[in-house]
Amino acid sequence: MKSDFSENIQTNEQRNEITYENAGVNIAAGNALIESIKLVVSQTHNNGVMGNLGGFGALFDLKAIGFQDPILVSSTDGVGTKLLIAIETELCDSIGYDLVGMCVNDIIVQGAKPLFFLDYFATGKLEIDQAKRIITSISKACQESGCALIGGETAEMPGMYQDKHYDLAGFVVGAVERNQILPKNISAGDKIIALTSNGIHSNGFSLVRSVIKSQNLSWDDIAPFDPNQFLGEALLTPTKLYVKPVLQLHEANLLHGLAHITGGGIIGNLPRILPNNLIAVIDGESWPMPPVFSWLAHAGNIQPEEMLKVFNCGVGMILITPNFEAVNKILEKTDVQAYIIGQIENKTEFENDQQVFFSDLPDFTFFPKIDE
Repeated sequence: MKSDFSENIQTNEQRNEITYENAGVNIAAGNALIESIKLVVSQTHNNGVMGNLGGFGALFDLKAIGFQDPILVSSTDGVGTKLLIAIETELCDSIGYDLVGMCVNDIIVQGAKPLFFLDYFATGKLEIDQAKRIITSISKACQESGCALIGGETAEMPGMYQDKHYDLAGFVVGAVERNQILPKNISAGDKIIALTSNGIHSNGFSLVRSVIKSQNLSWDDIAPFDPNQFLGEALLTPTKLYVKPVLQLHEANLLHGLAHITGGGIIGNLPRILPNNLIAVIDGESWPMPPVFSWLAHAGNIQPEEMLKVFNCGVGMILITPNFEAVNKILEKTDVQAYIIGQIENKTEFENDQQVFFSDLPDFTFFPKIDE
């Protein structure tokens, strides 16, 4: 006997039988989201992308973009508790830059060009407008990084997340020619160059939120370090994307090494690229300190050594180069500011395992006072 499937569905609803939708998962909403983002996602695609959004797996052709002897480089990351500020303020239109930036800024450190990106977006209840805004920001960040948003996963998991809460993870794959992998040839006498950050980027927000709580501040208060922005808006300043200027410098053979300054700060990240026989000597007063860090240090009574271990303190990326003049000539045509902050030196027999030394610590004492 042939049955009518639609008739059975109606009967199930009338009987209050459990369906996936009334258990909290809306498949139709997920499909609607995919349709709504297809255009903005397709705008990130390059010659290496094969197929369309929605397949079981994503395909990419390395030969189509001209690599001869490529080595793949991959990275994965999230946004951390900065997401809580985005959730509580409902400001999610730039959070994709943080997600993409944390991943692509990692792989350019090894000289790799980002090829494609995948995102994971999980929430308790899928809100199509919210999800579209987030994925649109991911797409825009991918475009600015020359990277294709080639696929991803949207997971609706009722009971896993609080109301309106969501989580993000990103995955990037890049490639570098075998003979161009960084770091290489770092030597005593090389200059240490700081590329300025946009602010806190995406690390240290558990400490940031603790300081905010201690000061009894709200996200819609005027930022104590910037009278032109609300606090939540100021703290959500997105992670800076360094891909294009850094790859320009690498193509010009001007780089010996790079360090992405994330959690752990300069102290924790710069040693990751240094040979054991070398040290970095840095002048902590050689670059401008963004007011947000000075305010955090003041409001939280955080010592300079702790600030340097947790935050980027205004330095988003470090370059090691023998030729600052040539580097600066290229960077002058970009929106990135660069400062010589130190140099590489030989380690002496009297030095221990420490590889980063500050001739002067940064000055965290100044930030603009906001009139009450």
